[in-house]
Amino acid sequence: MNNINRCVNTISKLSSNKVAIITGSSKGIGKSIALRFARSKEYSALVINARRLKEAEQVVEETKKSAECDSVAIVGDVSKESDCIRLIEETVTKFQRIDVLVNNAGIQKDNPLTETTLQDWYNIISVDLTGPFVCSRESVKQMKTQTDPVGGCIINISSVHQIIPKPHYVPYATSKGGIDMMTKTMALELAADKIRVNIVAPGAIDTDMNMSLRTGALELEENLKKIPIGRIGKAQEIADVVDFLTSSKASYITGSTFVVDGGMTLYPSFGLDHSHSSDHLFPKDSSR
Repeated sequence: MNNINRCVNTISKLSSNKVAIITGSSKGIGKSIALRFARSKEYSALVINARRLKEAEQVVEETKKSAECDSVAIVGDVSKESDCIRLIEETVTKFQRIDVLVNNAGIQKDNPLTETTLQDWYNIISVDLTGPFVCSRESVKQMKTQTDPVGGCIINISSVHQIIPKPHYVPYATSKGGIDMMTKTMALELAADKIRVNIVAPGAIDTDMNMSLRTGALELEENLKKIPIGRIGKAQEIADVVDFLTSSKASYITGSTFVVDGGMTLYPSFGLDHSHSSDHLFPKDSSR
């Protein structure tokens, strides 16, 4: 019996030694991913990242209630290269490895093209595209050195708007198109290092970022017309797909986009109808 117990304990330890970083994980989709990872019991440590320490620490406490997981909060603004580098360095110093990086942090702003300032452009591109690039670059430096197991996994949280153009959101849609090609190029370059890189692209998801879908009956109705499944998605449904892609069940998947949108991208026409606002025609999404 003692031998059996030792074997069980050994297997348990081997199956729960992964370390994951989730950027922008104090709320919304990022928080759901963190809690899903904790419940999976495959992770010995989770790094919760946000710009505000108190919010990140609250999620840390929730993950610890879900599992015996050594979660920590690391504050950082992913629009700043120095913060991205520090996030990765502090993780490696504390846990000696990084198995999973989820680039989730992101922002968007509703502005017509002619009213979009250069600063708007820089702000959104910095968070939504440059941040994932720097976090990935720094994480890969560590992943390439790892053994038992080798390599790692990167998930970029994108949006249906890497596929569907979105008027009034030019910097945002551009950043998501960039994430698409960045992911494919990284996946090709890093495959020999056993590092997989994939995208999860949410559609309209019920999060704080999409508060108007909860409070505006007309906006919700117009959005639902564009979603064949006929409902708004849940953050947990995005987290479930991320959990699959970071697991051994997805060991042969890299460079792919998994669209989680209730069929939104199947809708036959997203042409601009000037009798409606662009938000009604291009349903709001929350990658966060």
